[in-house]
Amino acid sequence: MGIIVNKEDNKNNDLERRITSDLRAKAADTFEDGEVTDFAGDAEYIRDTKKTGRFAWVWIVLIVLAIISLVIIFMPASRN
Repeated sequence: MGIIVNKEDNKNNDLERRITSDLRAKAADTFEDGEVTDFAGDAEYIRDTKKTGRFAWVWIVLIVLAIISLVIIFMPASRN
């Protein structure tokens, strides 16, 4: 019984691969450069946003340091 299920799974995987490759080929045919895009950048709510800059990690470090300093400042003074 396990072999039958396994064979059906293999058939489904082959079918899924063929369908995926066909869809990618059709999508690549519709674009001039051959690159498949999802048009997420054209969405209304994304239109006026900027990408994260090079120094975004500085803000993350500053926020983490601020949280650590707040924890240290407000820790109970009962560390005898």
